[in-house]
Amino acid sequence: MNNLIDLAKHIPTPEATLTVAFTPIRLPVPGRQPLELRLTAPATGGNLPIVLLSHGFGPSNYIPSKDGYAPLAQFWAERGFAVIQPTHASSRVGGLPSDAPGAPFFWRERVEEIKAILNQLPDVERQAPSVAGRMDHSRIGAAGHSFGGHTVGLLLGAQLNGEDFSDPRISAGILLAAPGRGGKDMTEENAARFPFFDVDFSTLTTRSLVVCGDTDDPHFTTRGPEWHADAFHDAPGAETLLMMHAVGHGLGGIAGLDAKETEIEAPDALEATKRLTLAWLQTMLGADEAAWTSACLALEDKAAALADVTLSQH
Repeated sequence: MNNLIDLAKHIPTPEATLTVAFTPIRLPVPGRQPLELRLTAPATGGNLPIVLLSHGFGPSNYIPSKDGYAPLAQFWAERGFAVIQPTHASSRVGGLPSDAPGAPFFWRERVEEIKAILNQLPDVERQAPSVAGRMDHSRIGAAGHSFGGHTVGLLLGAQLNGEDFSDPRISAGILLAAPGRGGKDMTEENAARFPFFDVDFSTLTTRSLVVCGDTDDPHFTTRGPEWHADAFHDAPGAETLLMMHAVGHGLGGIAGLDAKETEIEAPDALEATKRLTLAWLQTMLGADEAAWTSACLALEDKAAALADVTLSQH
């Protein structure tokens, strides 16, 4: 029950079920401090598909960590997914020291952290006894917001300077307000500061959903909101673009309620983002083949004012 939801209620979604959360789960990583993460999952049921949720590099101290993004993580978990959230090396509150190699963004380390989780899923389950044996290690998706979208994009197949970071264990991905093309598409200052944004999306072949806000005006480039949709236009695997209306980089509040990252708190748009991303994950990871089609039909009818869906011509 949410009194703030209006149009989004027309997008079908399962009823919420009880969840359990385990935090901090700690995984050993050679040569550094352990990787801390949160696992949120349904309290009952088996064969749970897994979603790895990569946080951004936002202005808050705690949102860019395992303790952020509750609106998405909780929603997905309440409806059938085991959601794993790492505290990346770039996190202010729990990341690596600011004088460590790769600071402050640690873009390469972030990719390796996701792979470390995949390598140690049995250890994750060992530290979460009531979830042990209930996760389906063959159905894994990854979602990333903002800088997390860069991280997930590399894992889905985007390349940097010809280097391949992809992980075939991830079969579906969501890029939420992710960076667009780097280099000449950015301002000169930002191109120099973020050389690792100059990725090649043409090698991203994993099935992906690109989510943007139509008022998300990035400061990295003069191109405007459409910059965040570059992966959709360039990546063969980016089948679908979901353009949310009247929201910016926070997509209505996915990072956290009343958070600095949420420049526009829009409960209806946030609910739509949650329901639509869930439906896409359900279909892509085999939980409900009809979920995405049903959600899109709602956008053609009573929920039309919330978002547009565009299919790729690749």
